[in-house]
Amino acid sequence: MGGTEKNSLREQVALLPLSPGVYQFLDRSGTIIYVGKAKSLRKRVSSYFVQSKEHSAKVRVLVKQIAEIRHIVVGSETDALLLENSLIKTLQPRYNILLKDDKTYPWIVVRKEHFPRVQSTRTLTRDGSQYFGPYGSGMMQHSVLDFIREVVPLRTCKFNLAPEPIAKGKYTVCLQYHLGNCKGPCVGLQSEEEYGRLLEMVVSVLKGDLRPVRQYLEGEMERAAGELKFELAQRYKQRLDALDNYAGKSVIVSARIVDVDVFSLLPDDDVAYCNFVRIRHGSIVGVQTLKISAGVGGDERDMLTLAIQHVVEHIAGGELAREVIVPFLPSTTLLFDGVTFTVPKRGEKLDLLEFSQKSARIYRAEQLKNLEIKNPERYTDRLMNALQKELNLDRQPRHIECFDNSNLQGAHPVASCVVFRDGKPARKEYRHFNIKTVEGADDYASMREVVFRRYTRLMAEGAELPDLIIADGGKGQMGVIHEVLEHLGLDIPIAGLAKNDRHRTSELLYGFPPLLVGIRPTSPLFHFLTHIQEEVHRFAVSFHRQKRSKAFIHSELERIEGIGDKTIQTLLRHFRTVEKVRAAPIEELSALVGPAKAKKIRTFFETAN
Repeated sequence: MGGTEKNSLREQVALLPLSPGVYQFLDRSGTIIYVGKAKSLRKRVSSYFVQSKEHSAKVRVLVKQIAEIRHIVVGSETDALLLENSLIKTLQPRYNILLKDDKTYPWIVVRKEHFPRVQSTRTLTRDGSQYFGPYGSGMMQHSVLDFIREVVPLRTCKFNLAPEPIAKGKYTVCLQYHLGNCKGPCVGLQSEEEYGRLLEMVVSVLKGDLRPVRQYLEGEMERAAGELKFELAQRYKQRLDALDNYAGKSVIVSARIVDVDVFSLLPDDDVAYCNFVRIRHGSIVGVQTLKISAGVGGDERDMLTLAIQHVVEHIAGGELAREVIVPFLPSTTLLFDGVTFTVPKRGEKLDLLEFSQKSARIYRAEQLKNLEIKNPERYTDRLMNALQKELNLDRQPRHIECFDNSNLQGAHPVASCVVFRDGKPARKEYRHFNIKTVEGADDYASMREVVFRRYTRLMAEGAELPDLIIADGGKGQMGVIHEVLEHLGLDIPIAGLAKNDRHRTSELLYGFPPLLVGIRPTSPLFHFLTHIQEEVHRFAVSFHRQKRSKAFIHSELERIEGIGDKTIQTLLRHFRTVEKVRAAPIEELSALVGPAKAKKIRTFFETAN
């Protein structure tokens, strides 16, 4: 493996998220040679490239052949296990232990029959029965079954409970009836309607809706407690706890959706990201994201059509599934003969579409992170272009200044200004301000003073003025800045970063009067603006703490009559703390500040004690 190839792999590993998912290793010919699952993709994949005696000969040979790393992010370790299983069976990579058994996944089936049984299975038969799962392990599946059987009394026998045999009295009740685990439908003691109501509760649990069974358990627990059956009430309490730990269903494998393709589109300035998910036999067998050029004024429906055509010709082997799930209809469907396009509104199909959209967002974030590492100038240009476009500025805001105030219950008010140049903090240009003309906690008056002082000085020095001013606040702060700039005859764009009740940046305001600018909270531009806000807040608070600390130290010495600030500075430079000044003998104080002041200091502390 050459040095350039090693560096490329290191960069690919560095870009991996810490999320659970599945990774794929490809060789120089583009063939997938290994598929694996991970709780944390970056940690797991990086372990392959660390020298270790624990690596087997097979692993060492595998690593030498890796030329590219791909990955798919999922929601949980269980989903990672299921997706790994699907991909290994579909792709059969050379270095995996091939899983050739078609009965890999454990499911729970609700049989299509009279008084349906709820059972474990590893075989999906298209006989009208309902299948739920799959489950990451047999143990997980059995724990769900045990929970259901403990909570809901359903039959487990193999009898044919059609109306005729029951009417003829062919059966007798078994031990499960006497134990209270079955209500005796085999001898007509339970109707199909009553049994159906219990079964509906079980199906709700298997679908992820826990409300019906929770209401049932809470009612039984209260009834048992009311009858002073506290041990029984405790059993219901334990079942409620188990219910809260019940895991929801996975979209990685489905019993309902057999063969479909899924497309999602994520426009982003002059490009768009299209994610393609392929489901065959109810399992995801492929996930890929394409980056396509949007062109000037590109229509999203046209872009989606272009992306689907590309996938058909270069990835899908010239074929699409009969059903294709999309966020909206492509511009034309005539190009895809025999295909039905579905725009889902709810259910498992919508879950699959959301999985595809999430994969596209993750891919875009990784592409931008890679661009920031490899080509920071281009990344910055892209960021500045985006901000210029969102705010409709006449030029890129390469020089940005942001202001913030800080005070504690009206004491020691200060303000700060941070400067960003080319998207990066210019820390040497940061400035702190002591508020001079305002008493108490008046944020607007403090902002007015600081902005006036800042730009009056820049104008007097002939220094460069910013391309954009950002206020760490809403419309009020922006209005104050606008008044000051208007008074100074300056025309500088103003934006405001408002926070929600949880003190997080929630919206961007711009102009006068201020208007809301819609920016996606997940976009790089939103993260950049949040970074500016966090930086000015950090800088203001650190200065305020420093000032409060100094004020606390000085306060006691300032109470000594006849002792000025210069003497206080002399004492603190020599003794460091007020406590050491308090304990110093009068001879040492006299040598430092003179006999008269030394006597005042000793008298003050002796009187105070």
